[in-house]
Parts: sequence; structure tokens; C-alpha cells
Amino acid sequence: MPPAPAPLIDASHVAFIQGAVGISVAACDRSGKPALVRAIGCHVTEDRPLVTIYLSAIQAAQLLGCVRDNGAVAVVFSEPSTHRTVQLKGAGAIVDGLLEGEWECVQAYREAFVRELAPLGFDPVMVRTLLSHRQADIVALRFVPSEAYSQTPGPQAGAPLKAGT
Repeated sequence: MPPAPAPLIDASHVAFIQGAVGISVAACDRSGKPALVRAIGCHVTEDRPLVTIYLSAIQAAQLLGCVRDNGAVAVVFSEPSTHRTVQLKGAGAIVDGLLEGEWECVQAYREAFVRELAPLGFDPVMVRTLLSHRQADIVALRFVPSEAYSQTPGPQAGAPLKAGT
């Protein structure tokens, strides 16, 4: 058996995408019609092969239909205060229920993002409300990244991720 390929993202990327970043998830149906939704958290397994994105099933209904149909997904993580942005793409994504401890991950994300946006003038009540969902509405979108890019505006936008970027 050949060795498993090295993860596309390093520990610094994991810390970034699990942090106080805006998360947008995109998919498309077989005709190429896109669907986009804001996510409410991310978790990466310790050995980094599996990325889990948390979504409201109600808000993401169209996107989840696309993922269930073809498994392709693209996720953008962007830090509002710096515009640092990372994009991951994957195939074979699955929609799953929450595992133990994942609801706490969603709640921690919401509070971290509230703290990120407050110095930029966004009302914490508004942000908290925007990201609040009933636990029963949350689903997990799990995938192994097959591509990873820096998307920070500037000359390196679109470049494949490298350790420490």
C-alpha cells in the first residue's frame, strides 16, 4: 500500500480556518447552477485529512442537495480584520449529523466571530443573531481537501497553499 499523501494544510492553516473567520461554502448542481451559504464553524481532525464545516440545514438546503448529488465543495475562510483568505476544495463530501462535542465547536465559533467583528463596528447582538441556529438544524459537511489555495487579495492570490502562508 502506498503511503498516504501529506495533508494540504499545515497546523497554522488549521488554526486559521478554525478561528474567527468568515466561512462561505459553495457547491453546484449538475447543470453548474451554484449554491452558496455562510457556515457557522469548522473543525479539522488532528492529523488534518478531514475538514468538517457546520451549516444550518434550513439555510443550506440547496447547497446540501448539490453536495449529496455530486460531492464537490469549495470553502473560503476569510479574516475580516486582515482579509487573509484561504480556499479549500474537495470531492466526495458527505452530509452528516453532529458528533459529540461539535455543537460546542459551533457555539465557540459564533462567540469568536462576534469578538472579531466588534472592533470593526458590527453590533455583537446582530452578529450573534445572524449566526444563531437551533442545534437540531445544524449539519456537518465533511470532506478531505483535494486542493488548497491562498486567496488573500494581492499578487499571491490563487497560489497553492504552502506551509506558513
